[in-house]
Amino acid sequence: MQPDKGATLEAYLTERKALIDEALERFLPGMEGGPEIIHQAVRYSLFAGGKRIRPILCVAAAEAVGGGGQDCLPCACALEMIHTYSLIHDDLPAMDNDDYRRGMPTSHRVFGEGIAILAGDALLTEAFHLLSRPEFTKNGNTEQRLQVINLIARAAGMAGMVGGQVMDLEGEGKNLPLETIEDIHRRKTGAMLTVSVVSGAILAGATAAQTAVLASYGQDIGLAFQIADDILNVAGDSVLMGKGTGSDISRGKTTFPALMGLEASRNRLSELVEKAAAHLAAFDHRAEPLRQMARYIMERNR
Repeated sequence: MQPDKGATLEAYLTERKALIDEALERFLPGMEGGPEIIHQAVRYSLFAGGKRIRPILCVAAAEAVGGGGQDCLPCACALEMIHTYSLIHDDLPAMDNDDYRRGMPTSHRVFGEGIAILAGDALLTEAFHLLSRPEFTKNGNTEQRLQVINLIARAAGMAGMVGGQVMDLEGEGKNLPLETIEDIHRRKTGAMLTVSVVSGAILAGATAAQTAVLASYGQDIGLAFQIADDILNVAGDSVLMGKGTGSDISRGKTTFPALMGLEASRNRLSELVEKAAAHLAAFDHRAEPLRQMARYIMERNR
C-alpha cells in the first residue's frame, strides 16, 4: 500500500488507523491465553480511541522509502502496545495519578492498580513477543528485524522512555534548566517517536543515508510533540483532550511554557516542525504524509 499523492492527511490517518486497528485485533492473543480480566484490561486501554501516531509514523516511513505499509504492521502494532503500556503506568497513582485518559476512566480506576500494572506489563511483553515471532522473518529480513528489536528496546528502556520518565519524576518541584528539559523530552517522548520512524524505514530496506535523515526528522518531531503536549496542558481544552489540564503546574514540573512562556514555546515548536519537514527535502511525494504529520503535531488540539 502506497500513499495517494493527492490524499489529505485526514484521509491518510483514517485509512492507516483502520489498517493498524485491524492488525492489532489479529495479532492480540486469544482469550485462552490467560485469565479473562487481563485480556479485558489490555483491550480496554489498547482500543480506547488512540490516534495511533507511532504506528502510523512507522508505516509512513516505510512508504516514504518505497516499501509497503503491510510489511511493517507487526512492528507498528508492537510500537502501539509499548505506547499503551506506558500510558497505563503513567496514569497510576504512584506516577501522574490521572483519573481520565481519552475521555474514559483510566485503567487503574476501572480494574484496580494491580491489574492495571499487569496490563501494562502484558502489553510490553506481548510487543516483543510479536516482534520476534518466527513467521515475520521468513522473507530473509532477520538481520533487519533483530536491529529493529534492539533499537526499540533501547528507546523504550533506561536510555529512552523509562529514563526520561525517571528524570521527569525526579525533576518535580525543581527549577530545571532548558537543556535538562529538552533531554527529558527527547527521552520520555522523543525516543519512541524517533524509533517508530527509523524502524519502518529499516524494515522497508532504507539505505543508511535515508535512515539517518529520517532519524533526524524523528528527533525533531519527538521534541515538538512533547512541547505541544506542554502547551496543551496549559492552554488546551480539557473536553477535547479527554483529560484534565493544569496538572504539570500542580505537580511542580518545569515545562517549556513554565520556563519560556507560551509564545516562545510556540515559536520553538514551529521551528522544530519546519526543521523536521526540511529533512525530507530529498524525498519524493511518498514522504508527503510525514511532512504533513509534522505540521499536524504542531496544530493538534488533543
